[in-house]
Amino acid sequence: MQRMIAALLLAFVAVPLVAAPLFAPAHAALPALSPEETEAPAAAPTEASGNLSDERDPQADDRIANRLRDIYAQVAELSAVEVEVTEGVVRLSGSAPSQQAIDEAGAIAARFDVATVENEVARDTSLSGTADIVSALIERLRDAANMLPLIGVALLIGLAIVVAGYLLASLKFVWRIFTPNSFLADLVASAIRFVSIIFAAVIALDIIGATALLGAVLGGAGVIGIALGFAMRDTVENYVASLMLSLRQPFRANDLVLIDDMEGRVVRLTSRATVLMTLEGNHLRIPNSTVFKAVIVNFTRNPQRRFDFTLGVDADDDATAAADLGRTTLAALPFMLADPAPEARIVEVGDSAVVIRFLGWVDQRETDWFKAQSAAIPAVKTALEDAGFGLPEPIYRLRFDPRSASLPFENIADRDGVEARPRRRRKDPEATPADVAPRDEIDQMVEEERDSSEQKQDLLDHRRPVE
Repeated sequence: MQRMIAALLLAFVAVPLVAAPLFAPAHAALPALSPEETEAPAAAPTEASGNLSDERDPQADDRIANRLRDIYAQVAELSAVEVEVTEGVVRLSGSAPSQQAIDEAGAIAARFDVATVENEVARDTSLSGTADIVSALIERLRDAANMLPLIGVALLIGLAIVVAGYLLASLKFVWRIFTPNSFLADLVASAIRFVSIIFAAVIALDIIGATALLGAVLGGAGVIGIALGFAMRDTVENYVASLMLSLRQPFRANDLVLIDDMEGRVVRLTSRATVLMTLEGNHLRIPNSTVFKAVIVNFTRNPQRRFDFTLGVDADDDATAAADLGRTTLAALPFMLADPAPEARIVEVGDSAVVIRFLGWVDQRETDWFKAQSAAIPAVKTALEDAGFGLPEPIYRLRFDPRSASLPFENIADRDGVEARPRRRRKDPEATPADVAPRDEIDQMVEEERDSSEQKQDLLDHRRPVE
């Protein structure tokens, strides 16, 4: 055991002694380094230390410059470009025939491992390159001539798409089945025609490889569309209002309506305006944008309509008895409705009278509203006066300056001999019934107007429910 341990110790000692002569020649063969070369490795960074040098190899700038000069020399448009590289900064100077060539020179230089590229290449505007421009133009024309068959095929395909779109849009009877009115049917047909034109342009330009041109055209069209949208805001608003009114149907033809402060009977609803005929027989055109936002009162929707008027009785009279008498008088008129029954309301005590408002209902299908009101007012007034109720007029107190009055006020009537005129005898309202039949002259004018050729543009549809 002791012998084995001694042998192992001997082997560990002997191995370094034997290996030393083997490595000694290699170290002896290395040449001696100069002090500069010796210091250089010490200054050089190592990856293990994690430090990088801030110095740039001058030869790298020369190599990049030479490489760029060789590349530019191979391109005719870039042959006049001069290159200078310093500390990784590339400076391009000289001239080029177009801005595209200038940008291309800068893009080529940026592909190298450089800090930045200063592109100072100027565009050559001299006439020395006219021959090159003419030759390039001739080359482009030659290429266009070679593409004529392909352009023809693209045009034929685009034309076929447009024709198919127009044929599909012309089937208005189909679109009227799926749309509530003709206005929407025309809108769908116009949309189909527009989409077919755009689709045909996309397909044709894609065939000839000019989709970039389509993008530019569509971008310009978008900008123009936004500008036109702001400029034609009122027109677009009116168009949208026409569409909404055609769907909502707020009134029927010949309805008596009040739109804000404009009253008349509806003649038609067009794609631009609502046409009314006033009670004086005049045509009134209201823009649909105004109609859509306005407050609309429809007097025709409900056949029952109420009228009202006020009368004043003397303050010393019994106002309640006067109201009852007026209510009874209204109920006795043949054109008044029993349900709702006439009413009388004491609404105000004035300076010299008690004001009573009388209300009555009529059926507009059988009674004209204006005529009924005109007949009811004198009937109630006569009944009150015959019953002894006073209907006083406003009383004013006047004071005169005695220095300016030539005669006393109370003696003027005696001097002039003015006598009170006798009242005319009132006609019994029950002797001859008042004519309250509905007036139809405006209705006839509206019907004649609707029967004209412009009736085709009417968006009112009696088959659709009214809003």
